[in-house]
Amino acid sequence: MTTATAELTGEYTIDTAHSRVGFVARHAMVTKVRGAFDEWQGTAHIDGENPDKSWARVTIQAKSIDTRNSQRDEHLRSNDFLAMDDHPEITFYSLSVEVTGDSTYRMTGNLTIGAVTKAIAVDFTYTGTAVDPFGNRRVGLEGTAVINRRDFGITWNAVLEGGGLLVSEKIALEIEVSAIKNA
Repeated sequence: MTTATAELTGEYTIDTAHSRVGFVARHAMVTKVRGAFDEWQGTAHIDGENPDKSWARVTIQAKSIDTRNSQRDEHLRSNDFLAMDDHPEITFYSLSVEVTGDSTYRMTGNLTIGAVTKAIAVDFTYTGTAVDPFGNRRVGLEGTAVINRRDFGITWNAVLEGGGLLVSEKIALEIEVSAIKNA
């Protein structure tokens, strides 16, 4: 493996100021709407020599959803979608990590949205490591996954006049991580 080294092994805290958990949904079958969550936290253990022993945990505050449209965001927070009053957090914890290439990995884990927990696979690309001006070792990863929102009990939709649905069932997840190695 060319990118994993013993130097990377350790406990990490995700720097949410320099990371992103986002999503993309098709709207009215003609365009994509992008959004992200502004309040979340995560930790990880990276094993540079044995990546399969690595893991990650993320907790997202559902209320922090932001699609740059306040009316849409309020609807997404409602019982039609995230039901944040009953389920204020979205969580992910990994179950396994598999090396899929020189700098690519597949992390499988449990994603909980609302009252439903399902296993999903997130494909990550290792984007590098650096020591920042403050002496922190940083590791970068970018990940993607596609989920079906109906699998998580999110079934609200509207049928369009010409056929089709207002909101796509498939949601693409976009994850960009800058993680800082704990001292």
